[in-house]
Amino acid sequence: MSPVSPPPAVPAPASAVSVVGIGADGWAGLPESARAVLLDAEVLIGGERQLGLLPPVCRGRRVPWPSPLRPAVRGLLAAHTGSRTAVLASGDPMFYGIGRALTEELGAGALRVLPHPSSVSYACARLGWPVEDTETVTLVGRPAARLAGALYDGRRLLVLSADAATPAAVAALLRDHGFGPSRMRVLEQLGSAAEDCLDGSADTWEHPAGDPLNVIAVECRSTPGALRLGAVPGLPDEAYEHDGQLTKRHVRAATLGVLAPAPGELLWDIGGGSGSIAAEWMRTHPSCRAVTVERDPVRAGRIARNAGRLGVPGLRVVTGRAPEALAGLPVPHAVFIGGGLTAPGLLDACWDALPPGGRLVANTVTLESEALLAEWYRRLGGDLVRLSVAHAVPVGGFTGWRQAMPVTQWSVQKTPHAPGDDR
Repeated sequence: MSPVSPPPAVPAPASAVSVVGIGADGWAGLPESARAVLLDAEVLIGGERQLGLLPPVCRGRRVPWPSPLRPAVRGLLAAHTGSRTAVLASGDPMFYGIGRALTEELGAGALRVLPHPSSVSYACARLGWPVEDTETVTLVGRPAARLAGALYDGRRLLVLSADAATPAAVAALLRDHGFGPSRMRVLEQLGSAAEDCLDGSADTWEHPAGDPLNVIAVECRSTPGALRLGAVPGLPDEAYEHDGQLTKRHVRAATLGVLAPAPGELLWDIGGGSGSIAAEWMRTHPSCRAVTVERDPVRAGRIARNAGRLGVPGLRVVTGRAPEALAGLPVPHAVFIGGGLTAPGLLDACWDALPPGGRLVANTVTLESEALLAEWYRRLGGDLVRLSVAHAVPVGGFTGWRQAMPVTQWSVQKTPHAPGDDR
């Protein structure tokens, strides 16, 4: 049986922009295919550091990226239309690199990408960590608080640093979140002759700021007795700063189960209180997004602090009264109403905002709101349930049950022609 020949590669169009990944080892580490593209380029675009890695034999006009970079991408590329253009990227351009922005601007068909091993590949090779078992968190252009959502005892993490100050910021965050015993290794200039590694623990990290080109390897170890935060909804109530306006742990877990977050989806959390529903929605996957609407400015500030503490600083907090504050918000995949149900027009506005397939969940403890949910349930169907939780408490020298206020919950999914929607 004759061997099957692989299908021919589809060539990029002659006008394609070439995106060349380059490592800390510079020109010496590039394959011949990448060198040929750079030698042929009439325009070379990249960061100052990347452009400085090219030898004089690369004669194309060198154009450094301005700051901020992202808004300048389209105009800079348009200014060199018709020229053979090569864009330099650190490591793999499609891994937290410029490749994403270029693809969004030009489309994949207008690019020819030549990747280089990423810093993650180099780090895992040095550490002996399987890449597929190692979570990566980037802090390049992002707040350090994002790291908090990835902290679990025994977990291995690679943190992509923004600069030389990032390792100290990571050590401080680990200590603040009860992970001071975690081992930290800072791998600098990976792949180059100047490669180095700094070793220590977050508790005792005293290394001075080193090379700005670094990756931080963290082996998470929690402090004995530290509050444990799991990977599923239903975090301990103690994880939140609140004034009593908090969807309690067991009801919260049940509510998130019905909301059913999926990667990339957006939640409206109305009557945010402490922000617990929105925060735990976002913790289910890094691409999940949420907007919480809270009329009280003090509570709105508290929500933002809770979000940062729990590793989801991207939670958007809108201070205002619903439904007026909903105007202009992006279309949600799901809506949770935890307060203000009886506000005129609120349920109507939320229902109208949902696309087909969207979910609406509302919780209440008052008879007035319960009557409103019963009416909507009659018209639209869904599920109407009552959630009751009791906690064991001392009764003299014995133990008894203390019943929390029961919560009435209505949940419904919107169909193209929702039955009974006769408003």
